[in-house]
Amino acid sequence: MLTATAAASLLGALWFVPSANATSDSPVRDAVSASPSPQVTEQARIAATTADAPVGGTRLADTGSFDSTPYVLGGTFCLTLGAGFVVYSVRRERLGF
Repeated sequence: MLTATAAASLLGALWFVPSANATSDSPVRDAVSASPSPQVTEQARIAATTADAPVGGTRLADTGSFDSTPYVLGGTFCLTLGAGFVVYSVRRERLGF
């Protein structure tokens, strides 16, 4: 019973691990267009203007921030649930059930 509980707790904790999809949902185009898309052109303009601006220190890629609250709450819940099962098992063993 304890093994099943540990497995369920592990699976519950893994539920909150974000997944990284390496494949694209859209089909791959066979031919490359001769002219760049407007989005690529605008990104190139922005990159060219920001590259000239003086930056204090080294800057890493700006990926933005994400809301980690669900991961923290889910991990805390699963940790608490697992600790509760351990306490419950030890209590049952000591009382002789």
